[in-house]
Amino acid sequence: MKTKSVLVIGAGVGGIVAATHLAKRGLNVTVVEKNDHPGGRCDRISRDGHHFDTGPTLLVMPLLYEAEFRALGTSMREALELQRVDPTYHLVFDNGSQLALTSDMKSMQEQLESFEVGSFQGLLRYMTEGHRHYDLGMKKLVRRNFRTAAEFFSLGNLPLLVQVKPLANHYRNMSAYFDDPRLKAAFTFQDVYMGLSPFEAPATFSLMSYTELAHGVWYPRGGMYSVVEALMKLAREAGVEFIFDTTVEKIDVNGTNVRGVNLEHNNYLEADIVLANADLPYVYQNLLPQDGMNKKLARKRFSCSVISFFWGMDKPYETLTPHTLFLADDYRENFVSIIRDLGLPANPSLYVHAPTRLDPSMSPRGQDTLIAIVPVGHMSENGEQAKQSCGQDWGAIRDEARQHVFRRLASLGINDVESHIKFEMTYTPLSWRKRYNLVKGSTHGLSHTLTQLAYFRPHNRHARYHNLYFVGASTHPGTGLPTAMVSGRLSAERILEDIRTEI
Repeated sequence: MKTKSVLVIGAGVGGIVAATHLAKRGLNVTVVEKNDHPGGRCDRISRDGHHFDTGPTLLVMPLLYEAEFRALGTSMREALELQRVDPTYHLVFDNGSQLALTSDMKSMQEQLESFEVGSFQGLLRYMTEGHRHYDLGMKKLVRRNFRTAAEFFSLGNLPLLVQVKPLANHYRNMSAYFDDPRLKAAFTFQDVYMGLSPFEAPATFSLMSYTELAHGVWYPRGGMYSVVEALMKLAREAGVEFIFDTTVEKIDVNGTNVRGVNLEHNNYLEADIVLANADLPYVYQNLLPQDGMNKKLARKRFSCSVISFFWGMDKPYETLTPHTLFLADDYRENFVSIIRDLGLPANPSLYVHAPTRLDPSMSPRGQDTLIAIVPVGHMSENGEQAKQSCGQDWGAIRDEARQHVFRRLASLGINDVESHIKFEMTYTPLSWRKRYNLVKGSTHGLSHTLTQLAYFRPHNRHARYHNLYFVGASTHPGTGLPTAMVSGRLSAERILEDIRTEI
C-alpha cells in the first residue's frame, strides 16, 4: 500500500478523516483545498477578537464522535475540551411562552405539564421510541457501507420498516405523543439540522431529540472549529500533506480510471486514487465529463439554505442564553415557504447563538459575539448573477431576515442590538456557493428524504471510474459533522477493501 498515492479534493471534515485513516495504513495522501485553511463549511471567522463558527454551533451525537475519534486512535475527551450545555436550548414561541429543553426530568415534567396535561408521559414514550431509532439507526444504517442492494435489502434489515418507522411522517407521528403544536415543534425542529422539513422527514429522526436529551449537547472550548483543529493534528501526525489556496479544475479521466487532477495555473497532480470531498453535485457538474449523472443529480431534492449574521457587539447580553430558538406558530407554513417556494417565511423561525456564554474567549472582555441563523430556500438555479437568482433578491431577503432577528430579540426585551453592532458579516446562499462550491447554496447538500437515504443516497465510489471515490454531505450517510467523520471512515474502508481485492 505504500506505493499507492491518494489525492483528496477538499479539506472538509470528511476529507481530513478519510485522509488520516488512509495515511495511517501506509498510503501517500495529499489533500488539495481551494481555501487558505481547512474545515469546509465547518469554518471559523475571526475579527477584532470576536470568533464565529460558520457551520455547526454545538456538538450533538457525542457517542458517534467518540466512536469515530476512537477509530482514529485517540479519545474525544483527549482531543477536545468539552462542557455540557444544559439546558440545551431555550425555545421561545409566538405567544411569549418558553420551554428550556434539559436533561433534568423534573424540570421537564413541570414545564411540559404547564403546556399540556399528560405531555410528560408522552415525552417519555417518545424518548423510548427515539432510543430504539438511535440504536438501530446507528448500527444498521449510519455506521456501515452498503456496496450492493443485497446488503441493504437483506432479511436482517427488513424489520427496520417497523422498528425505525421510515415510512411514517415525523410531524404526523408526533400526534401519538403530544396534542399541543408547540410541543410537536419542540421535538421536530432538529430535522432542520439536515436541511429537512419535519413534514417530509421520516419519523426515524426522532433519534435526534433522543440523543440530545439522553447523551447531551456539548460545546468544545474554542468553538466547533476546534474539532477541525483536532482532526488536522491527527492528520499531520499521520503524514498527510496539505496544499491550500489551490483550485482543482478538472479530474483527469482515462477510460474507466482517473489519472490525477488538473489544477489552476496549468499545474497537474498525478494519483493512483482520487477521493473527492467537494460537494458531490459540484464534482459531477464541474470536475467530470458530462455523462448524464450531473443532470440526474440536478433533479434530486436539495436541502434548504440559511442566511447567517455574524455580529461583533460592543456590549455583552448576559440575559441571552447560549442557544435561543424562536419557533413560529405557523410552523408548517415556514417549511412550505422554504422548501416549496424557496423563499423567506413571513414569520420565520430562527436561531440565535451567543457563544461567549459558554466560552469567554469568543469575544473581547465586556463585549459579545452573536450569530443569528435564519433558514431560507436554496437558490432556484445555479447561474452567475451577483445579486439575484431567478427572482430571489438575496440582498433584499437578507435585509428582511435581519429585521426579523431584531424583532424576535425585542420580544425578549433586548431592544438595542442594532445600535450596538460594531461590525456585521453575512452569509447568504450566494456566499455558501462561492466559498464552499455548494450547488444551489444548499448548506446541507442533497436533502435527506426517504428516497435519498442509506442505499438510495449516492455511493462513495464512482460507477464507471473505479479509482474515483466520494466523501461528504451528499454521500452516505449524509450531512452533519459527526456523520462527516463516519463518511470519511467509510470511504477510507472502501478504498482499502478495493486495494486488497486488487492485490
